[in-house]
Amino acid sequence: MDLNSFKLVTGRTLIQGAGKERGKFSEDYLKEVSTCELDPEDMKLLSLVEGESIVVKTEFGEAKLIAKASTRAPHKGVIFIPYGPVASLLTSPHTDGSGMPSLKGIEAEILKG
Repeated sequence: MDLNSFKLVTGRTLIQGAGKERGKFSEDYLKEVSTCELDPEDMKLLSLVEGESIVVKTEFGEAKLIAKASTRAPHKGVIFIPYGPVASLLTSPHTDGSGMPSLKGIEAEILKG
């Protein structure tokens, strides 16, 4: 595995969903959708600490996020970003006629931000 080659997975979280109910401009929602969960071992390999700014790049775009150690490890090589405006910058706009873009398994790179 390339040390800086990851698979991006997006999805819902409990905090993101609860924050969304308070409004997409609520502090809880914006904070949650601006995090990127990484495997703790991957964080060590990249010399990242929790709360550090990172830049996630895909072929569709790049975005600045806050690194967060995943509590659902181990899943080396996989990063998770909750659905929201930041995740939308990194995923494909193409739906291949399905109406739903691909939101899982997107090649990604991480840089210190």
